[in-house]
Amino acid sequence: MAGWRSVWREPRPLDPPPVGRGDALITGAFAAAVLVEAVTRSGMPWHPFVIALALALGPAFLWRRQHPLVSCLVAFGVAGLLSVLQVVSASAEVGLTSMVAIVLLLFSMVRWGSGREIVLGLTFVAAVVALGMAVSQANWAELIGGVLFLLLCIALGVAARVRADHVDRRHREMRNDERLALARELHDTVAHHVSAIAVQAQAGGVVASQQPQQAVHILAAIESEASRTLAEMRSMVRLLRANDSDDDLVHRGVADVAALARADGIPAVIVAVAADVTGLPLPVDVALFRIAQESLTNSLRHARHATRVAIEIRRLGDNVRLSVVDDGDTHTGHRASNGFGLTGMTERALLLGGSLTAGPGPRGGWVVEAVLPTGVAR
Repeated sequence: MAGWRSVWREPRPLDPPPVGRGDALITGAFAAAVLVEAVTRSGMPWHPFVIALALALGPAFLWRRQHPLVSCLVAFGVAGLLSVLQVVSASAEVGLTSMVAIVLLLFSMVRWGSGREIVLGLTFVAAVVALGMAVSQANWAELIGGVLFLLLCIALGVAARVRADHVDRRHREMRNDERLALARELHDTVAHHVSAIAVQAQAGGVVASQQPQQAVHILAAIESEASRTLAEMRSMVRLLRANDSDDDLVHRGVADVAALARADGIPAVIVAVAADVTGLPLPVDVALFRIAQESLTNSLRHARHATRVAIEIRRLGDNVRLSVVDDGDTHTGHRASNGFGLTGMTERALLLGGSLTAGPGPRGGWVVEAVLPTGVAR
């Protein structure tokens, strides 16, 4: 019973394709088949009326995806009416052979209809088929063959529906992964620069009255950080608007880590990159920069009384090791909070088959260490 309830409540698939050239071709082919049979077939009772009914089914083929239940009910309703005419006229056969094409509408109803539409439509189709079999006095072979043929059409509709759902689910997962990646990039980029701007602004407020010349340098640093933020945001927008090829896009990597250095600020930022850290795969190169940037952001934001932040990148065999160490106070609980920044850094490292740890250092301060393999596919 629960299974039937789930089928009954299943919604209609979203965004059915609009009426297209293929639908027009199918409708034209059906009309041509009806006309050819009307010309070549003689001695059929209710001849003009049957031909008119068959031709009137054309719109049902055009709107089979937008209105699957209505199209199916109309088509099989006409088939049921022809069975009644066969009884009234006491003839051997009234319908047209070309009307077998209405099974396409049965397929469309299963493929595009909602759960309720499928249940209602199949019930109606079963009643019409039973009436037709009874009227034509079909034998067991014809009965079994006809039922198997209809079941095949239904199975094809179910298979097409399941496949489309699978493809749609994969697309949604891909879009979700893209949104998560974009969220990480936005957090890494904006949080770093805005944190630096906030620190500089706070320092500027302290020294403005006592050292006006130093305040000018701080304002210049704030302007520089704001310009970098805008530049990176524009780069991300270009990435979102770009086509499949991204050869022209600029990726920030290990070579850009040196730009994070700041000797005259509080805290001072010292960067050391080993000379042999070159030729890294692009995912590793980008991840190292982003992890270094985010770790520095966390130190600027959370390291109480810190005077120095050291960023070091060097090779360890087939791996590359990044460490970010500050000398701030580690007794404040919020330093260990697992926020978006630490989560994003950990996800980056794990996706590349590496590892990331963060916590108080043996000599005080806070240490973030990431180890990434250099054998990641380029």
